[in-house]
Amino acid sequence: MRRRLAFAVLPLLALAACQTPEPPAPAPVTVVFFTADSAALDPDAQGIVGQAAGLAKARPGVPVRVRGFAAPDTGTAAFNKALATLRAQHVADHLAEAGVERSRIRLESRGAVPFDSFPTESRRVEIVVGQ
Repeated sequence: MRRRLAFAVLPLLALAACQTPEPPAPAPVTVVFFTADSAALDPDAQGIVGQAAGLAKARPGVPVRVRGFAAPDTGTAAFNKALATLRAQHVADHLAEAGVERSRIRLESRGAVPFDSFPTESRRVEIVVGQ
């Protein structure tokens, strides 16, 4: 009887070992919005960046990407690229002041990007922890 049970269990164990592991959870993304033609962090934005810093500090060693965007409705392409970079830099500086190691922070400037409904959708910085 034990032999039959062993032969019945072995294929199940082999099948379980071949299961595909769960995909990793998506990296948390925090979004900070800006007013037109500005890279200043208002008090609400500072609070949001502070929360993102908390997420980053809770996951030591993982990269933190800071992606800057601008709205295409004002300025030249060069202006919007520079503005997106400045926004990302201000957010990165605030993250570092909040205790996130600068060596973990990677800046990306996307420049002007189209928006679906409101220009504020494009006037943003995305903070991605762990990807």
